[in-house]
Parts: sequence; structure tokens; C-alpha cells
Amino acid sequence: MKRKRELQIPEIAQLEAELKRERYKHRYANVLRSTVYTLVVVAAIAVLVATLWTPVLQIYGTSMTPTLEEGEIVVSIKGSDFEKGDLVAFYIGNKLLVKRVIAGPGEWIDIREDGTVFIDGEELDEPYLTEKALGECDLEFPYQVPESRYFLMGDHRSTSVDSRSSTVGSVATEQIVGKIVFCVWPLTDFGMIN
Repeated sequence: MKRKRELQIPEIAQLEAELKRERYKHRYANVLRSTVYTLVVVAAIAVLVATLWTPVLQIYGTSMTPTLEEGEIVVSIKGSDFEKGDLVAFYIGNKLLVKRVIAGPGEWIDIREDGTVFIDGEELDEPYLTEKALGECDLEFPYQVPESRYFLMGDHRSTSVDSRSSTVGSVATEQIVGKIVFCVWPLTDFGMIN
């Protein structure tokens, strides 16, 4: 004779516990999914902002000392309206360089043997320099900056290769990535850049 299996009916407490566990699993999955979606959206926005409006750059070399030191990480803001004294990042070939705007389109620039810079006949006030030097220069002065171009120079004039050299020359507006405005690393230099 075969014995019939008894059907066990769960108690109410067991059913409530199982229901609670299933609800928790469902809630956990929803929270995890929304967290992942949020992180993906935030990362995409950060990449978009960094690419389109505020590129983040690391400084290499010594051409901008003492203003910027090698290894510093800076933030730039894209734009096309630059003034004398602005620090800008620009592409030359496949290299990204950082220099200071010395003269804009149509201005006449003259640099003396001692490194003193004149714009349209007036001496340029350069409080950011620790030394003046003619540096690597193969241009003939006075020199007029062509339209839609900027004459850029590094702050460490004796070592900087910049618009004074035909290797770089005057930089077209389209080559300029943006104006350097903020230092984010190292934390000791955190803040606005002059």
C-alpha cells in the first residue's frame, strides 16, 4: 500500500516572512539599477562638460614657471575671446601647449635684445615674470600679428619655445582649446590662476 504524501500548508508567519524577503529583493534590485543608471548619467555629463566646456590638463615642462609648475593639473574654459595676460592651452601638431597671450590680432609686437616686450610702441607690464630674455627667436621685429591669430609666450622666457619661433608662430583662434583659469592639483596650489 502506497502511502500518500501529506501536503504541508505553510503557516501565516512563514508566508509573511517569504513575502517580506521577496519585497526586499525587488526593492534592492530597483535601488541598484537606479544607482547604476545615475552613475552612468553623471559620468557621461562629466565627460561631456570636460570635453566641451572645461578641459582638464596636466602641465608638462618648465616653460610656464613660476606661474605653472610641472605636474600641476589645471582647468580651462573654452572660448574665443582672449585678452593680454590670459593663459591659454592650444594645439600645435598633436601637442598641447600652455602659454600666455601677449598680443592679439592686428597688434604690432617688438621684443628687444634684453627681452623687453613692446605692444604698439608701449612697453608691456609683465609682473608674472621673474626674468626677461629674448629666448629662441627667429622672427624679425617689429611683427604684426595676423588676423584671427594670437602671439603667445611662456613665462620662463629663456626656455620657452613659443610664438617668437617660426616652429610655433602666431596661433590661430581655432587651435586654442581654452583659457586656463583654475588649478586643482596639488592641493597647496588649489585656486584661481592669475
